[in-house]
Amino acid sequence: MPARLWDDPDAFAATLRALPVRRPGVPRGVFLVAPADFRLAGESASDNAYMQMAQTVDAQRAAAQHQALASALARAGIPTHIFPGDPDTPDAVFPNNVFATAPGRLIVGAMRHAVRQREADRADIRAWFRDLLGYRQIDLSAQPLVAELTGSLVIDRARGIGYCGLSERCDRAGAAAMARAFDLDHVLVFELATGEYHTNVVMSALAGRGLLLCPDGFADAAVAAALARLDGSVVIDGEEKAGYVGNCIALGERGLWMSACALGALRSATRRAIEAHGLAIHSVELDELEKAGGSLRCMIGEVY
Repeated sequence: MPARLWDDPDAFAATLRALPVRRPGVPRGVFLVAPADFRLAGESASDNAYMQMAQTVDAQRAAAQHQALASALARAGIPTHIFPGDPDTPDAVFPNNVFATAPGRLIVGAMRHAVRQREADRADIRAWFRDLLGYRQIDLSAQPLVAELTGSLVIDRARGIGYCGLSERCDRAGAAAMARAFDLDHVLVFELATGEYHTNVVMSALAGRGLLLCPDGFADAAVAAALARLDGSVVIDGEEKAGYVGNCIALGERGLWMSACALGALRSATRRAIEAHGLAIHSVELDELEKAGGSLRCMIGEVY
């Protein structure tokens, strides 16, 4: 059955309440792309207000922080593969926008900016999934649409549903293409607030236990209100969002991963709400990499 795209958040919420948990809510492994000659790409900054273009960047410190993230994931028992960086794509440390998976499938995104489009051409990442894991490829990169994968589309894998925020980084055709590629049953489509570029900075799926979301990130307050009313929803404020609390990811049996910056921005009430879902918070220092306008979740490619 083809995925249904919803514009009515209340009708979507009513449908969601009847959906059972029927798939794993977290990936079986992750992959990262290491920074190489890390620096900020001005092209990406044109629609990413989180980028700190006035800051200097320490490439060695960025590399050390990235390695610390990989080591922390490995120590937690999460299978982790690291692809080497490429100096031609200096800020390509956010692979989840470009490469994503569903069981047996590698999905390649359609990136808005040329500097990110070059990432989609990487033959080694494509070959790793095709030749080593036997995944078939669904390539959106040459289609007449914009679809920045799990940056724009937050997926509740446990129920096979998605939340797609439209912006310069994703159009409606891209939302429909991603719904098909990920084999989702239902996708809520909505506009992000002015100044927001990716949905995964505004909200996160908590391994089938609920949603974490910031109402300020939605253009339509009614959409945010409908999602906030769902069972298990955790609402964060604008300061937490600015600190990348929304850019968290559930990994492993009971882990919720975020950056040290996000942990510092976390209100005690938010922390209690997360822990009430049975999730333990893990954090890693990533402030040097966050200068590029993304945080921990953006650095995690998922293997399903």
